[in-house]
Amino acid sequence: MYNYVEDGDSQTTAYMADDQEKYEQFMARIEAGEKIEADDWMPNDYRQALIKLISMHGISEIMGALPEKEWVPKAPTLRRKLGIMAKVQDEMGHGQLLLRVTEDLMRPFGRNRENLMKDLLNGDLKFHNVFHMPTKTWADAGMVGWLVDGAAIISQTNMLDASYGPYQRALQRICAEEVFHAQHGESIIMALAEGTKQQRDMLQESLNRWWPSLLMFFGPASAATTGSSKQDIMIKYRIRKSTNEELRQAFLSKYMPRVFSLGLTVPDETCHYDEEKEEWIYQQPDWEEFKKIIRNQGPRSKERLRLREIAYENNRWVRRALAAQPVG
Repeated sequence: MYNYVEDGDSQTTAYMADDQEKYEQFMARIEAGEKIEADDWMPNDYRQALIKLISMHGISEIMGALPEKEWVPKAPTLRRKLGIMAKVQDEMGHGQLLLRVTEDLMRPFGRNRENLMKDLLNGDLKFHNVFHMPTKTWADAGMVGWLVDGAAIISQTNMLDASYGPYQRALQRICAEEVFHAQHGESIIMALAEGTKQQRDMLQESLNRWWPSLLMFFGPASAATTGSSKQDIMIKYRIRKSTNEELRQAFLSKYMPRVFSLGLTVPDETCHYDEEKEEWIYQQPDWEEFKKIIRNQGPRSKERLRLREIAYENNRWVRRALAAQPVG
């Protein structure tokens, strides 16, 4: 865990014992429900897990604003336009808040949010699979708000008692605003479901396209699929409570009855609730495709990254101005 070498040197042995004592104190704190703060001692794998999680979350909030941003000029009414503009603004704010939390964790390594943006643009920092997908119709804007944000709420509320205090406090604000985003999306969905046949058909077509991405939202059920034990580390350190599959089952239990109540179907004839097993049965999505998408090989990966790159370059002068030393 600490990459120490036992060479018989008494000083090295004492160092290991000191760190082990800190680790035990750390675990006792989080098991007692205490919150870890940015300046507290923490094991390296805890810090690295947080950096990876929170930076990906923050970047996904920023990249997630781009699919809906495309619909700001095309929203069908002024009220819808104002609603989606407010949502985009919120998502960008969430991203900035989370990148600030990440910066504190990266400070010992001399890194900041500019490094994170560079990591995003060169492919080292991933963003969520759903935000690589196209938004072809107005129904997609509703689908993102209703089901994608609904999935995000389930994922994020699972971490509302996270052991890392700065992230836990940021999530309280973010989750409160995401509830309004989901209601915004649901309002669009309800209007289309109660509309013309053409609108209902557009809604069904949108759900069909988004279905695999929604199943992929929470990630694979086990580490065997990806070779990663990230979810195990986060549960061990009480950053999150539930596994990927438990979150997916919670999503299906909440939203499948609502989907069916609107007269919609999903493109999976096997999807049903098994009363005996007390779980949803569904056809597994293509996890190889999932890995391609998060490697920036999705339908809109390159276009969305290019938009972010253009914004980054166009605003370089602002960063330089803020970094300049005051005269006198």
